[in-house]
Amino acid sequence: MTVSTISPLEAQRAVAEGRAVLIDIREPSEHARESIPGACLVPLSKFTGHDFQAERARAPMVIFHCQSGMRTRSNFDQLSGTCFPDVRVLDGGLANWKTSGFPTKLDTTKPIEMQRQVQIAAGSLVLTGLVLGATVSPWFAGLSAFVGAGLVFAGVSGWCGMAHVLALMPWNRQAA
Repeated sequence: MTVSTISPLEAQRAVAEGRAVLIDIREPSEHARESIPGACLVPLSKFTGHDFQAERARAPMVIFHCQSGMRTRSNFDQLSGTCFPDVRVLDGGLANWKTSGFPTKLDTTKPIEMQRQVQIAAGSLVLTGLVLGATVSPWFAGLSAFVGAGLVFAGVSGWCGMAHVLALMPWNRQAA
């Protein structure tokens, strides 16, 4: 199925005129950190159980978005099965929305996305291993190799041990 995209400018106009509803398919932690004002959250992981009746009552067009547009594009067949007469994907996602100059709600008290936390931690460990390997002992290069092997395993298996460890950190725990 061909993905039907819409630019941030066209999307903003359609939502402002009441012709479209904007739905964020990212996970709740991503949405809590930064979101487009007025966008409904329906995480892709919970998508099959959502009936979209309330959203369909508001507008005939739905515009789905994620962070960069990759998730919405790769899941367009699933997204288009929502019974809206007009299903679109926000071109470039939230990132392009911001680049186009439209506002977002940013809550800096919420942790950054897990993928970015993994990138920061992995990059820091690799860099530390290389610096210590060059200045203290070549054995520290093993730290970089270990992290690299973990990233390869995560990419192949879809399971990331570092993400699971980071999820246990205090800043990623929700208050009870």
